[in-house]
Amino acid sequence: MTRGEVLKEGREFHFTAKDFDRIRKMIYAHAGISLSDSKQELVYSRLSRRLRATGISSFAEYLALLESKDPVEWEAFTNSLTTNLTAFFREPHHFPLLAEHLRSIRGNHSIALWCSAASTGEEPYTMAMTVIDALGRDASKVHIIATDLDTKVIETARAGVYPEERVSKLDPELVKRFFLRGSGLQEGFVRVKPELSEMITFRSANLLHNNWGIRPPLDAIFCRNVMIYFDRQTQLDILKKFVPLLRSNGLLFAGHSESFINAEEYFKLRGKTVYELTPKYKALQHKAEQSR
Repeated sequence: MTRGEVLKEGREFHFTAKDFDRIRKMIYAHAGISLSDSKQELVYSRLSRRLRATGISSFAEYLALLESKDPVEWEAFTNSLTTNLTAFFREPHHFPLLAEHLRSIRGNHSIALWCSAASTGEEPYTMAMTVIDALGRDASKVHIIATDLDTKVIETARAGVYPEERVSKLDPELVKRFFLRGSGLQEGFVRVKPELSEMITFRSANLLHNNWGIRPPLDAIFCRNVMIYFDRQTQLDILKKFVPLLRSNGLLFAGHSESFINAEEYFKLRGKTVYELTPKYKALQHKAEQSR
């Protein structure tokens, strides 16, 4: 296939292999997302919505707009190409481990947790529910930072309002404790209770950037099901930057299909997709804690 060849005939918008290559390079440089050839249809479908929204008639014209550094469209472009699949208590084996960790460090210091790919908020709110169940009244001493590259999903997460089907598989008692059911115009929706939302700060962050604005020390980092979108070098670069943010006994939670074996100098497996610092970096972080 030549780079100027149209990828599929009969489409609404002219879309060539060259267009797809330009898009791959743009999103990789901006967000570290590595798009395989199999993502051509997905890219066309999602970005076609942006062409319609902006009134632009071709991908070449749309990409020229991006190359002009239009900040509004760059945000929309990035949001369009990020994937947000999440659920309350997704990969449930992690939360008893988080609860155990929280109980082991309670009373030693104020506790900080980071959800680095918060999506629409189900994961950080699940973390908050786990905190309350594990620590009771001491939960007020815990702060959760929740970030995501996609600014639209962060708005949804901050609002904390979900269709009822999003909580339909949870224990009814859990729903009663932590959610408010809507009525009138809000019937069919639930809202997280203030005791959860007050524990969490939501904001956008790009894991590819050098400064995330996250202040150490953190007691746990959840970085689940996001590394699969990065190549191995980008994964390693991000994991190395996690190290100075964690306490010496801090935990790193990964997704079920992710392995951080390429970062074995920094992290070792503690349990099922849960990592801790290697002895070398535990010692370095302990020394840093002593000097604070």
